[in-house]
Amino acid sequence: MKLSQYEYDFSMDLIAKNPPVNRDEARLLVLDRKTGKIEHKMFKDALSYFSPEDTFVFNDTKVFPARLSGNKEKTGAIIDIFLLRELNAELFLWDVLVTPARKIRIGNKLYFGEDDSLVAEVIDNTTSRGRTLRFLYDGDHAEFKKILHDLGKTPLPDWIRSEVTEEDAESYQTIYAKNEGAVVAPSAGLHFSKHMLKRMEIKGVKQAFLTLHAGMGNYCKIDVEDLTKFKLHSEKMHITQETSDLINDTKNKQKKICAVGTTVMRAMETTVTTTGRVTQFDGWTNKYIMPPYEFTVADAMITNLHLPKSIQLIMVSAFAGYDNTMKAYKEAIKEGYKFDAYGDAMLII
Repeated sequence: MKLSQYEYDFSMDLIAKNPPVNRDEARLLVLDRKTGKIEHKMFKDALSYFSPEDTFVFNDTKVFPARLSGNKEKTGAIIDIFLLRELNAELFLWDVLVTPARKIRIGNKLYFGEDDSLVAEVIDNTTSRGRTLRFLYDGDHAEFKKILHDLGKTPLPDWIRSEVTEEDAESYQTIYAKNEGAVVAPSAGLHFSKHMLKRMEIKGVKQAFLTLHAGMGNYCKIDVEDLTKFKLHSEKMHITQETSDLINDTKNKQKKICAVGTTVMRAMETTVTTTGRVTQFDGWTNKYIMPPYEFTVADAMITNLHLPKSIQLIMVSAFAGYDNTMKAYKEAIKEGYKFDAYGDAMLII
């Protein structure tokens, strides 16, 4: 497969700028990957395609307010920081992106907060925009994280909206988010409401949770035409024994597994054995899925409508089939579906 095959007639007007008023009332395009049949539903109708003892697998990562705006020492120049991941909690070391990067050198100090309540020093240059910061903080880690939360803003992608609101802190977070560490929301899960999870429970459809801290690699631009030469950034993930047992028990009963999002699909395929069983896992993954690929765990998948040439679109096509996927996207555009994190959803069965 070539990158150019994942271009389609896209306009920025297709991107949803705001979430639906009610999470489960987004539109839902249902694609049968065996027949290619397409149906148009509401997201809350998704449960009608599943039966008791089927299992939905969710990513319970929690997005943290990763955007900080501060000032450079002496000049007072405004510097925007995007926190990527914590490198060392004890030393308050963070891997970050800096804008504008050209103004920042090793040894520079950055000040955050109206009263300069937080100070950081640049200690390493890793890429053209990337830096390692050491926050000069004397308190304990819990107090430090509270300050970051107070000063930080929700890392909503710029192409959705440049002005982040207080409401985004809740909207750009799944209702079951638990383990903090992501800078990108697992957007397929944003459609699930408390009411829908309760309906799932009443119906007897089971819920399993794993953690994959989605990073900025999810938005990285693929810069090679030959997709076999692309490398995905590593992300921290964790699957408990309880979750792997539930998934495997569902498979043993020949019931359906539904992966809620591309991160869940990558996480399960990272740990799966040659016998098709998921194992307990605590580590890192850079699992990259492209056609052709033989999936061994999920029978169905819920995902959003993704941007052209994105790693998510490529992975979806591996699961649904390339022709089916591109046909579905053409139909979605024709029918006025909204794309990206705050947009509509797709169920592949």
